[in-house]
Amino acid sequence: MVNTLVSVALGGAIGASARYLTGLGMLRLFGQTGFPVTIIMVNVLGSFLMGVFVVLADQRGLTHLSPFVMVGVLGGFTTFSAFSLEAVALFERGEIAQAVFYVGASVVCSISALVAGVWIARAVFA
Repeated sequence: MVNTLVSVALGGAIGASARYLTGLGMLRLFGQTGFPVTIIMVNVLGSFLMGVFVVLADQRGLTHLSPFVMVGVLGGFTTFSAFSLEAVALFERGEIAQAVFYVGASVVCSISALVAGVWIARAVFA
């Protein structure tokens, strides 16, 4: 139990740091915008990586790494709570169309990325 907790905590620190660095990179790439590009990016990328890991773990017997990778690293990297906050902020600023687009794009792209990760991982690791 303690080993698993330490594994999740270490993974979370790695994932959160990666999210922060992704935010800095996106800021440099796109500049300051009123649209939460970074949040969409990490949620889509995290979903893709989750799909890849699920297949890899299943096929290679790596499910013991799930707490570290899925809960820790990817849980720390993706930002559903931040996603929710940004959606509400757009709505409260009266940017209804952007809020709807943001929610729709985040959900559709993240699920699509997870499916793509599964398909690619099955093709590569089969």
